[in-house]
Amino acid sequence: MKAPTTLDDDQIERLAELLEQRAVPFKGFNLEALDGYLSALAVGPETVAFEQWQAPVWGMPPRWKDEDERVQVEALLQGHWNMVSQRVRFGDDDLPDHLAPLLWLPEEPEAENDDELDVGRDWAFGFFRGVELNEIAWDQWLDEHEWMDEIFALLDRLASGEVLAEDPTQPATPISYRERLEIIAGLPGMLADLHHHRIEALTPREPLRRADTPDRNAPCPCGSGKKYKKCCGA
Repeated sequence: MKAPTTLDDDQIERLAELLEQRAVPFKGFNLEALDGYLSALAVGPETVAFEQWQAPVWGMPPRWKDEDERVQVEALLQGHWNMVSQRVRFGDDDLPDHLAPLLWLPEEPEAENDDELDVGRDWAFGFFRGVELNEIAWDQWLDEHEWMDEIFALLDRLASGEVLAEDPTQPATPISYRERLEIIAGLPGMLADLHHHRIEALTPREPLRRADTPDRNAPCPCGSGKKYKKCCGA
């Protein structure tokens, strides 16, 4: 079975059901956590092979009915990966609806909701699990680029539900439902920024070569008529 380039609604529902039945009971991922997990891999500093990233999804290796079922499930996972890989190329303003992050929101997100509603938590949890697969390389990026710290701080708020105080002796402040929505709305832009950095970091660069230095007794290239050693080479 060929992996789809994106998942349609039926395929998303099928994958969600499989994860709830075969992954969640064994400390694997639900659909939202999987979406965050794959997002971290798509924008991360190193490419991770399918065989390596698939295993943590299930928690424990699942037993499929037959080879055909295994192939179908892996095609759904690859389709989700393809979908996420396309998503990270878009920012907040131009992201197509069918590529939006797959996370649970209330039917009326803009209505007033309880601040204990932890929307986005599983997505952020999955993202950090994806970071763990390349932890050393991510740490190097974070050490070299301070702007990434802000993204990770926002995702940490989604995962933990609180903002750490500047003074470590002071208690953390819980984030509100509205603050969660604001972070979620900015996810495409954050991913796009990380994706652009990844492309730039992985693009080979031609080494700059100095122009050949003229022989000391050759005419100076500046056109003065003098020898190079008596002019610009002096």
